[in-house]
Amino acid sequence: MYNRLKILYQLQQIDNQLDELEDLRGDLPNMVRELEEKINGFIKDIEVKEKEQKESITRRAENENEIEKLKENQKKFKAQLYQVRNNKEYDALTKEIDHTEEQINKLEAENNSLADRSKVLTLEIEEITPKLEELKNELKEKEADLKEIIKANEREESKLLEQRKKIESEVKKNDLSSYMRIRKAKKGLAVATIKRSACSGCHNIVPSQRQLEIRQNNRLFYCEYCGRILVSSEIAEETNK
Repeated sequence: MYNRLKILYQLQQIDNQLDELEDLRGDLPNMVRELEEKINGFIKDIEVKEKEQKESITRRAENENEIEKLKENQKKFKAQLYQVRNNKEYDALTKEIDHTEEQINKLEAENNSLADRSKVLTLEIEEITPKLEELKNELKEKEADLKEIIKANEREESKLLEQRKKIESEVKKNDLSSYMRIRKAKKGLAVATIKRSACSGCHNIVPSQRQLEIRQNNRLFYCEYCGRILVSSEIAEETNK
């Protein structure tokens, strides 16, 4: 059991050092992620607007072709007006001419609306583009800063990760599960020691009888206030030699 407790404390010590290295990166990892999300959002926005513009161009071209056909038909109808033999034929042709004119006006109005929308999209893209470039430059700087920090501590971090892997393999499955659960809930600190009769994690006083039991190093004890695993100062001192 002594070794079981010692291994848990060693694991915590290594994780503390890894956390310190992580802290050196500050908020850079989050900043990089946020910048990437913003950049992807702008890129997607531009892609949507450019797609709408392309669809607008295609639609306007189709409308122009249809307008040309309608105008040709209108010319034919007007020419036929001079060949009508009665009012019924005249009224029928006039109706076709008016209907054709309505279709032409409708398509031209749609094209004008599409052209106006395309201009708005162009302005929006022109407004987004410099912002996108600015974010890309900022991301490049933050990534360079983060890379520099990671590189400076790469050897130490690699060494610690190797040690952690070795120690973790020696931890009992149930102990590791409890350790990880507590560590996640308690901001990284799962194993605490007794300092001045108090839990080093939450600083609440540990009863004298419980302190004596913890010093025996014959079972796992948890702080009744914060739930952290408690180990004796003897284990901490031996590990920190």
